[in-house]
Amino acid sequence: MNTDKYDLIVVGGGILGTFHAYHALVLGKKVLQLEKDNYPVGATVRNFGMVVPSGMTGEWFEYGVRSLEIYRSIQKEFDISVRKNGSVYIASDDDEQTLINELKAYYDAKGYAQSLLNKKQVLQKYMSVKATYAKEALFFEQEISVEPHLMIYRLQEYMKLKFNNFSLLYNSPAIDCSPVGDDVEVTITNGSKFRSPKAVICNGYEFKLLFPDIFAASGQVVTKLQMMRTAPVHPTGLEGNILTGLTIRRYESFEEYCPSFKSIKTPDHYAELKDHGIHLLFKTATDGSIIIGDSHEYAGVSHFDDFGFGISTYINELMLAEAERIVNINVKNIAGTWAGFYPQHPEKHILEYDLDDHIHIRTCIGGKGMTASAGYAEASIKQIFNN
Repeated sequence: MNTDKYDLIVVGGGILGTFHAYHALVLGKKVLQLEKDNYPVGATVRNFGMVVPSGMTGEWFEYGVRSLEIYRSIQKEFDISVRKNGSVYIASDDDEQTLINELKAYYDAKGYAQSLLNKKQVLQKYMSVKATYAKEALFFEQEISVEPHLMIYRLQEYMKLKFNNFSLLYNSPAIDCSPVGDDVEVTITNGSKFRSPKAVICNGYEFKLLFPDIFAASGQVVTKLQMMRTAPVHPTGLEGNILTGLTIRRYESFEEYCPSFKSIKTPDHYAELKDHGIHLLFKTATDGSIIIGDSHEYAGVSHFDDFGFGISTYINELMLAEAERIVNINVKNIAGTWAGFYPQHPEKHILEYDLDDHIHIRTCIGGKGMTASAGYAEASIKQIFNN
């Protein structure tokens, strides 16, 4: 059987794998990307599509900022659904106000642009937010959103049109990835074999099929999110990435950079919401529907099946009750609900394994994928190819 040869094989068709492929193509490499399903159906398409570096810390903030630049540069050439309508953190009480002002001070010193909106400005800009909820807000004009059910497919279509040295195979689960001399040989389920000097494994928790021993010892967990979509609302009065008080009390940047974070108390009305890992986000889709969520449940990666297939009605009701406290639209006119799943590590931002100079595992990016994958993958590819 003939064995096709490439400069890089990427296993995984989600956002992390796709941007690894993209940056290798930019370097002039011949790239094969393998996706196990008819099209990506995992965490890449089951999220809000918010690109919010302001919520991240350290090098991941920098990856997020770089990702903004990459998204915008591609959007200029090809519509991948990027909308530059900003992110806003809406404070609902004195503690949340303190935190957004402390985060503003941090970003002022760092030079990352943002602005405070007073109550009147919040209500003028976000007409569906209740006056009883909003006290003040921190707005990041440069941040963007994408449509998760469209973006990855459009990005891959752009790559096929722009790069003659790119091959993408759907319905091609990788069942073996082994060193062969100075190369890596990847075998897919139909028996086809492909070779390259480098392979990057970006297929989430499913890398257990290729490297079960590493997977079992990785320490990762799987997170289940619940999200809902309303019927279209016109106008929504909720343009952009809308992040609320529970998010202010959860995101890494507030915990890391706000001196008051550790001393603030959890109000009684937040207690049960926090128990379910709920932090209310809103995002208007292009059809006028509003995505509402999300919650967080955790399971050891070897017990992923314990989640089952159901949606907890009770968790959704908790989220909708909080949503009604925040906005004055009919959030209970729900057109659909779903769950998303992604792997993450309790201590590491991402799992990186360089098995030798040929096989590189890059997975378990957690909830940072949409924001940071583009920038992170650029740095990862440079390191893999020693550029």
